[in-house]
Amino acid sequence: MTDINNLGQGDATDPPGARDEAIRQGIELLFFAYRDFTAEPDAILAQYGFGRAHHRVVHFVGRHPQITVGELLGILRITKQSLNRVLGQLVRQGFIVQHRGAQDRRQRLLELTTSGRDLEHRLSELQRARVAAAFNKAGAQAVEGFRAVLLGIIAAEEDRRRFGRARPARR
Repeated sequence: MTDINNLGQGDATDPPGARDEAIRQGIELLFFAYRDFTAEPDAILAQYGFGRAHHRVVHFVGRHPQITVGELLGILRITKQSLNRVLGQLVRQGFIVQHRGAQDRRQRLLELTTSGRDLEHRLSELQRARVAAAFNKAGAQAVEGFRAVLLGIIAAEEDRRRFGRARPARR
């Protein structure tokens, strides 16, 4: 595998523009991977008249039971209006339930219903299998490198902290 850190650093064996080409291929790989990663869940979502915004809400509510609407807005970085539209559909169709906060009655705490958990499992099952197969094939060192690349792409320090390790500050 090519060492991107050494590409285009003046080594006589590097063709001109090799580092830029490797970066462009990395971007293209992300596009293809995302397309394939979302294709199967998209087909399931279409059966309900849902889209990817619904998938993201179901995913994060499933991963963080009792998440507040405000916290979910912070993760998704969408408008309150967009979230309310998607959340309203999921609540009306019985996939998510809202509770008032025990300490702050103004808070709306979200959690998946049994139907919501079933939907989340259907949506993530094939994705988990796809990622697990890729991880197994690549090996532990590659997985750690992949994780480091993804953390490096995430812009917000607070989002990187969710995963236990923050990336070093840029110089």
